[in-house]
This record gives sequence, C-alpha cells and structure tokens, in this order.
Amino acid sequence: MALLFAANTQRSEKLVVSDFYNTVVDYVDLIRDYWRWQEERSGDARSFSFSFCQYPFLISLGGKMQIMEADAKRQMAERFKEAFFRTAIHGLVTDPFLSLHVRRSALIEDSLNQLQSRHIDLKKKLRIEFFNEDGVDAGGLTKEWFLLLVRDLFDPQYGMFTFDEDSGLCWFNPVSFENHEEYRLVGIVIGLAIYNSTILDVHFPLGCYKKLLGHPVDLEDLKALRPALGRGLQQLLDYNEDDVESVFCRDFVAEYDAWGEIVRVPLVPNGDAIPVTKDNKKEFVDRYTNWLLNESIEKQFEAFKDGFYHVCGGNALSLFRPEEIEMMVRGGTELDIRSLESVTEYEGFDASEPTIRRFWDIVNNYSTEMKRKLLLFITGTDRIPATGIQNMAFKISYLGEDCDKLPISHTCFNQVCLYRYGSEQKLGEKLTKAITWRWVLWHLTSV
Repeated sequence: MALLFAANTQRSEKLVVSDFYNTVVDYVDLIRDYWRWQEERSGDARSFSFSFCQYPFLISLGGKMQIMEADAKRQMAERFKEAFFRTAIHGLVTDPFLSLHVRRSALIEDSLNQLQSRHIDLKKKLRIEFFNEDGVDAGGLTKEWFLLLVRDLFDPQYGMFTFDEDSGLCWFNPVSFENHEEYRLVGIVIGLAIYNSTILDVHFPLGCYKKLLGHPVDLEDLKALRPALGRGLQQLLDYNEDDVESVFCRDFVAEYDAWGEIVRVPLVPNGDAIPVTKDNKKEFVDRYTNWLLNESIEKQFEAFKDGFYHVCGGNALSLFRPEEIEMMVRGGTELDIRSLESVTEYEGFDASEPTIRRFWDIVNNYSTEMKRKLLLFITGTDRIPATGIQNMAFKISYLGEDCDKLPISHTCFNQVCLYRYGSEQKLGEKLTKAITWRWVLWHLTSV
C-alpha cells in the first residue's frame, strides 16, 4: 500500500487522499500508537514495534485530528502546570491561558503586540476579551476574534495579499508595505486556529500548504492560483512550432502589478534581452513559476511559516498531507441541512413538535447564502468541521412561549434559542431578522 501511495503522488491525475484511508484503523488506540511512535523516533523505545503512524496515509483525517488535538492538549496542560508551579512556588503571577485583551478598533495592532509579548504561551488555551465588553469566553469570543482578525488581515485594502478574480484565491504580496511581523502573525493565527479547533475563512491555494510542509510547488499550483497565467504558460509549453519567438513575443522577464504599475523582473541576468524560444521555453516556464511561487515572496512566506511552526511545529504535523492541512484550516463548505438535523440536540423542545418541524422547513427552504449566514449566526463560522457535520455539536433550546422577541444564539455552544412562536410565518420572520441583524453587526464591527 505504501508503494501504491508513493506511485499516486507521481501521477498527473491523483487519487484523493481519502481514497487511501482505512476506516478500520480508526478503531485502533491512535493516541497510544502515536506516543509509541514518538518514543521510537526519539530513541526512547526499548524495542521496535509496528505503528500505524509510520504509514499516516492509512489514518483518516478524523484520526489525525484526534492525534493533533491530544498532542495540543498535552502541550497546553504542560503550559498550565508550568504557570501553576511558577505561581505556587516562586510567587510569580502567571496566566494559565493565552489571554488576549483587544480593542475592536485596533484588532491587528493589539493582537500582534500581545502575541509577540507572550510568544512562549502560544500553546496554552486561547481566551479572548474585548475591551469594554462584558462576557466570559467559553469559545464564542475566540471564534469571533478569529473571524474579525482574518477578515482584517486579508482585506485587499490592507495590502498584505493579492487576490485573483478568476480563482478567488489569495497569495502573498511581493511589494507589501507591511513588515514581516504581520505575516508572522498570520502564520500564528492559522496555527492557533488548528490548536484551538477553529476553522477559518481563508483562501490560500493548496500550494501554500504544500510549501508549509516542505513539498515542492510547480506549474499545476500556479494554474490553481492564477488560471489565466497558468493557461498561457501551458499553451507556450504545448506549442511545437519553430516560431515561438514571434508568436509569443516573450523574454526571460516576469511581471507583477505594484499598486497599479507593471514591474518587470529579469528571471536571469539580462533576461530582458533573452527571447523565449522553442529550445528554452521549458526553462522559462520553470523559472517564472519558481519566481512567482517562491522567490518573489520568500521573505513574506518565511515569516508566515515561522509563525505557523512556532505554534504547530512537532511530529503530529508530519502525519498530515497538504490537502488535509487545508481542510483542517478551512473546514468544509457543503452544508447538508438534513445531516445537521440528524445530529441536533434539543433542550426544552421535542424533535417532533410543531415549532421544531417549522424551523427545519424554513431552514431547508433558505438559499445557500442564507444557510451559511444561519450557520454563522449559531456557530460563529459559516463552515463545517473538516470531518463533517456528523462530528459537529448543534443544539436548539427553548427560550419561552410565543412573543415578539427575536431568537438568540450562543456561538460558544453552537446553540440557537427559540421561542415557541405561534405560526411558521412568524418564526420565519423572527429567525431571518435575527440572522440578518447579526450579519450586519459583524460587518459593521469589522469596518
């Protein structure tokens, strides 16, 4: 099986990673298997023994996430104990959590400054507090902090990333005015999201996660990021006539947009004087691809990678493929309402009573965009866990009898609280209004 998996990585049309999962492996004690594998890698094991972690392609994403979460909890517990002993023995007051106190009006500045000052605490459990706002973070404030911070960091006007209209994906801006600490912050935020089991709405291509894990990137990754440019380079490679120079009119120069001005960068010394021909076109494409995906953003990406590994560095990360890291960071987008209904718990309601049946009828008739807003209203994110809805907690609670008040949600518990409204029309109006108002509020607070 290992040989088949290795062969698949060399194919142009690869099988998806999940095709190699063996669900029987999920019934193994994977945490114990991981600790045994760790001992063997460190040389502490008394004898060699088989471990499924030696063949991670057999372990499902859910299984790997269990290992990652167990490793994260172990490291968080160690940080907690260290803080406790420093307080008890040395009288040093330390926070057992990674507590951030931030202003909504200065979210990036406050987050960056505090994460820099507490870099040794990054593997503690995250707690968020917004200035001049009441509330204890049981998970909801953390989700909101991630949502707002990612929205600010990836705002095109902030200039850290460029966006391709065709692919909808973003990439590191080679001419960003921001210093490298901002890119390191992005890496830290993505690492913190993994360690705190929070999914993010970020639009990096798969090539970004390949680079994070040390995998090479190539023309296929450029095609995914910038489809128009990728098609043009592929057409150049596929053109077999002798008049390449006159047809394509290219020289060994890359181009990029720097705040509205096209900047030309030689790919080799005196590249602007070297035409692309039939004999050197492959070298040109290889150099152009390497420049765009590697050389032009080397400093930005290294800062980003440094931040990510400061949080996530460790043997558990080596079990994942780039596709799995992407899924773990971004989560899934396909929201199946019927599946969500099947995992929902009820508090004060019966699953068969009219209010609940009306709720699901209303939600099933929502547009895709409205369903995403509903999920954001209740859970704090518009995406589902990487392992699917089946592993998602979701609760509908009874708030009171029929009245004119709106439903409320507790994002820290993935919970929506409903009144027992007298009609389906009234329930639909109140629910839609609550969702819409919350959506508008989130957008206003991010401006």
